[in-house]
Amino acid sequence: MQDIVGRQDVQPGPRPASHPGVKAGRIGVLLVNLGTPDGTSYWPMRRYLAEFLTDRRVIEWPRLYWYPILYGIVLNRRPQRVGKAYEAIWNKDRNESFLRTYTRSQADKLGAALTSLSPMITVDWAMRYGQPSIPQRIAALQAEGCERIVLFPLYPQYAASTTATVNDKAFEALQAMRWQPALRVVPPYHDDPAYIDALAASVRAHMATLTWEPEVVVASFHGIPKSYFEKGDPYYCHCHKTARLLGQALGRDERSFKLTFQSRFGPEEWLQPYTDKTVEALARSGVKRIAVLNPGFVSDCLETLEEIAVEARDRFIAAGGEALAHIPCLNDSADGMAVIEHVVRRELMGWV
Repeated sequence: MQDIVGRQDVQPGPRPASHPGVKAGRIGVLLVNLGTPDGTSYWPMRRYLAEFLTDRRVIEWPRLYWYPILYGIVLNRRPQRVGKAYEAIWNKDRNESFLRTYTRSQADKLGAALTSLSPMITVDWAMRYGQPSIPQRIAALQAEGCERIVLFPLYPQYAASTTATVNDKAFEALQAMRWQPALRVVPPYHDDPAYIDALAASVRAHMATLTWEPEVVVASFHGIPKSYFEKGDPYYCHCHKTARLLGQALGRDERSFKLTFQSRFGPEEWLQPYTDKTVEALARSGVKRIAVLNPGFVSDCLETLEEIAVEARDRFIAAGGEALAHIPCLNDSADGMAVIEHVVRRELMGWV
């Protein structure tokens, strides 16, 4: 029998003439990002937000309490407001969000990079919320003959509301399959030297394009409710380790490099310090020029392009600051792809 990577059939020798055609022997890699609406109008936004906000990993409140608020208030008002924000940062050339554009490009570039490792690898991409869905793409990979799949939740820091919910949806898809592929999940890589080095290089490269020197660099991570951390979620610790290692790599101390959390929602206390409050406080303290990056986001999206590059800049200047530079995510840049390829090649060991 040939090696698993090269074989086309699970049995040695020719198949009986009556045997149906079966593709086999391939390995799949599935990149999964958070998600995106299909459009910025009311109904696409409502569908996307409904799927997102009914996930028990995202909102842990009792359904009896949360659903009347969600369906009575949130899904009637929020789609219009969020839709306008998406419209401001929409990729007009492709009529899609930049998150979808970058995730597709990452999959394409990774597939090309892995051809030298094995011709039997298929790379695909999916969204946890929206399209293409995780069940659809797992089924498609299996149909292509992928008996083993590396599932890559594109979150450097683990959180139950991000990584775990990707895993939940993948395992749920497997439950409906008679013939399940083997699944290997990429662990968090918040402290991987390749990731830290790429972040540091992106900060240096962007700062080299500025005509001024940032007095403070802010690493803004997406927040989670404080109660989630208190229940045992490691996200807060992962973010702090990423920030500590990145600050050291950039040679910055606690006064010139700060960690913050953004995107809070609802009445609960979230992880602190808050990004919006921090940039305002910096401006009021006399700091005139800052730079902000988002190490927890693999690709630029609404939370980076609108919440930081627009809203945070407006807050900083209104409070007395002069300039805020938003440092783009790694996206599908050469450094960003080197990190993704590094992680995937490591997880493929033993299979290829």
